[in-house]
Amino acid sequence: MSVDFDLTPKTKRRKGEPCCEPVVYPDVDREHALRMAAVAKALGDPIRLQLVDVLRRHAGKVCVAELLPLFDVSQPTLSHHLKKLRDAGIVGVERPGLWAYYYVHDQALEELSAWLA
Repeated sequence: MSVDFDLTPKTKRRKGEPCCEPVVYPDVDREHALRMAAVAKALGDPIRLQLVDVLRRHAGKVCVAELLPLFDVSQPTLSHHLKKLRDAGIVGVERPGLWAYYYVHDQALEELSAWLA
């Protein structure tokens, strides 16, 4: 059984001319992609991922003093990680007095989870 192919010689395309048409286009708009990338980047550190896991599984808000013994880092380092998570919109904080209480913004994780599913 033989198969015949029409082979055409390569031709040089003009500068700026696309080589082919895209087959697939992104479903995620640029703004949504930037948001999810910020969340993914914030979760890209093992300590931050563990922090979110602890906060997510806790029934309410967790005092920063309760978080410190769970990790082998200094208090300023833990605060840095929590700030990165806050900046990405993954966690929130309340400061009713001297201490800071952290909690997870469920919608940030649901957004990422929905896209991954």
